[in-house]
Amino acid sequence: MDTFIGIRFKKETAKRFQEFSRTHFKTHTEAMEAILDFFFYNEISPKENLGPTGRTIEAKLLKRINAVIAIMRDVEKTQTKPTVAMLQSLFEMDEPKKKPLILEKKFTEVKKEVKFQEIEDTRFTNEERAKR
Repeated sequence: MDTFIGIRFKKETAKRFQEFSRTHFKTHTEAMEAILDFFFYNEISPKENLGPTGRTIEAKLLKRINAVIAIMRDVEKTQTKPTVAMLQSLFEMDEPKKKPLILEKKFTEVKKEVKFQEIEDTRFTNEERAKR
């Protein structure tokens, strides 16, 4: 049988340790050994601050995510939407009419207008005209 030694603790600390020990271990000795092993193997001191907790990290991440969302909304309002509107207006324009190239010649029938026309002389009949 193992020998025991008495260690003096304040009443409140002893009660906290007993509650912790009962919930996680079979005996108080196992609980104390696990606690000491944890600090020894991880090479940390119980007085050291291990850094931010999960809640503080979560709060910081939420702040950063909200900031990123605000930046994305601003970019959308000031850059994306105006650019899309300009591109749409360019694509909605009527297509320019196709003009023939300068080198291209198109032959079309041009009706010549008669500028001067002979006036018939109604004084003579066709027979009299033939005689002259």
